[in-house]
Amino acid sequence: MSDAAVVKIDADNWKSEVLESNILVLADFWAEWCGPCRAIAPVLEELAVELAGKLKIAKVDVDGNQNLAAEYGIRSVPTLLVFKNGAVQAQMVGAMSKAALMDKLAPHL
Repeated sequence: MSDAAVVKIDADNWKSEVLESNILVLADFWAEWCGPCRAIAPVLEELAVELAGKLKIAKVDVDGNQNLAAEYGIRSVPTLLVFKNGAVQAQMVGAMSKAALMDKLAPHL
């Protein structure tokens, strides 16, 4: 997660970065030990750059933020939640291709 376009989220900045964001947020609930999480990371970094100003990618480490994961019912990783105006609009579970992810995001952009 070297790209500055991806925001690292914890309990302290969850509200300001995700719930109060004025643009669409894709929250990636992930874990360091999760292979599919590592596989989808480069796709998320590309989208963060390509859709800058329209979409914010927010990465939430479930091991370090268990309360947030529990609050949103995260049972497996990666789980991607789409937030608009502070509300969950869509949920995707598992790694997917960039094209598949764009198809899921398109109705919300």
